[in-house]
Order: sequence, then C-alpha cells, then structure tokens
Amino acid sequence: MNRRRFITNTLAAGAVSISSTTAKAGDRKSVKILGISCSPRKGMTTATAVKAALDAAKKVDSSIKVELIDLGGHTIGTQPAGSGKTKDEFDRILPKLQDPSVGGWIIGSPVYFRSMSALCKAFLDRCAVLRKPRLLLADTAAGALAVGAYRNGGQELVIDQIHNILLCHEMMIVGGKPGAHQGATLWNAYKDDITKDEFGMDTARKLGIRVAEAALRLALRKS
Repeated sequence: MNRRRFITNTLAAGAVSISSTTAKAGDRKSVKILGISCSPRKGMTTATAVKAALDAAKKVDSSIKVELIDLGGHTIGTQPAGSGKTKDEFDRILPKLQDPSVGGWIIGSPVYFRSMSALCKAFLDRCAVLRKPRLLLADTAAGALAVGAYRNGGQELVIDQIHNILLCHEMMIVGGKPGAHQGATLWNAYKDDITKDEFGMDTARKLGIRVAEAALRLALRKS
C-alpha cells in the first residue's frame, strides 16, 4: 500500500470510527502519547497546557497511556548524537522517544519573538538521531501547541514551525477539532495561570483528543 492511500484510509473523516477501535480495547496493546513541554520554565504555562492535552487524550480510550516530559530547567545541547560529548537531558529521555508503544506526540512551546523557544529547536534538532538507520517516527501521530503573550502573538507560526520539522520524520500531523484545526493556541494573559484562558485550554483538550484518535487508528492499521 502506498503512503498516500495509507494516509487516506487511516485519517480520512469517517474512515474508521472510534467505536470500532475501542470495541476490542482489551485485546490491544496500550498506545502511549508523549507530551513534550519545551519551555525553559518548568511546570509553568506550556507544561500545564500540554498536560491538559494529555489528560483529554487519556479519556479517549482505556488503551491510551500518557506521559509528560517537561524539559523546563534542563539543557539540551546542540551536539550531534554519538559525538562523545557530555551526556545531557536529551540522552536521558531518548529511550522514551524510542519506545515502540509510542503512537503519538504532542509538542508544546512558548512563543519567543514569533518563533519557537531555543529549547524546542534544540530538542527537535537532536531528534535527528531518530531518522537513522530508519525513520523511527514515521506514521506516528503528532500535534503541536503554543503559548503566547498575546491572543494573536505568533502561536500559529510556532505551530507551523514545529509541524515543518516533524514532517521531515514523516509523522502524521493532526490538528484539533473546530477552533483548533491547526493546533492548540493559548494566551498567557492571567499572570501565568493559563487555566483561565478558557478558549486556549479548550484548544489544548481538542488537540489531545485528535492526536489520541489518530494514534488509535494508526495502531489499528498496524496490528
């Protein structure tokens, strides 16, 4: 089956109903969704938004497992894999990224000058190791969210930047439901209490649901 037909059959609207994927949940292996918060501020707005997306994803089906990887407070170096340089946080989390049970990623970044954070770029650059000797992330569902200081502060630009990199891994990019078609966009207008941005939190939950649905459909096709 060629890639175009695979995408059409798995992700087209109505191709596989969620009821059909959940009917035999007890017979399937778990599907893990990783949420990766790429803000240097540990446990703050971006991490909270990613966690909300994961919480929503977990409710889609009992076979969905989730894990939050908060990169806040850690340093991701720019050295290439296998360079022999000092180990850093990326080396510690690499086994989690290579876990074959992972069926989806949700990546979150704050908006810095209408771009992703340097931490997010460094993390994604280091993920080049997942492309050799084969595309380990190919056909894995992926979505992105961004937190900005303004409602229209560059969130969609950051989401697009993240998507462009993930496409190089041949990941299956998805957005959220209506209101979050490109991804989740959040506005930090309440002194770091991102939960008060009701619209933004809703987009995060919608993104989590969509990534979980896509991950289940892809896992079903692979089984």
